[in-house]
Amino acid sequence: MDEKGAPGQTQNTKKEVYRGWKQGQVAWEEYREIVQAARGQIRKAKTLIELNLARGIKDNTKSFYRYVSDKRRTRESMDPAWKEMGDLVTWNMEKAEVLNDFFSLVFISKCSSHTTEVTEGKGRD
Repeated sequence: MDEKGAPGQTQNTKKEVYRGWKQGQVAWEEYREIVQAARGQIRKAKTLIELNLARGIKDNTKSFYRYVSDKRRTRESMDPAWKEMGDLVTWNMEKAEVLNDFFSLVFISKCSSHTTEVTEGKGRD
């Protein structure tokens, strides 16, 4: 892989190697090596873009503020969720209840023995 490849090319190469690995045509070590090199290239490209934006802020404020506003954008809503009974939930309060039920089941059932050990250990101080 070319060390100075563009991030888009890096992503395409990474996808091709992943497909090859899944089909058994590429060894795991080679796949990991390419993925790590691609990750490094992407990080370097992002750093270079941010550095150039910071250096050119006095001359080109529009590009800087466009980049910042793109980074600040977040998802306002959550996709519809499904209840255990199979009903589609679209209202925010219902979604919150579904998530609360799910996480309370996960953390209570899987960590119940751990939480009793923690509470017992606190009394020793």
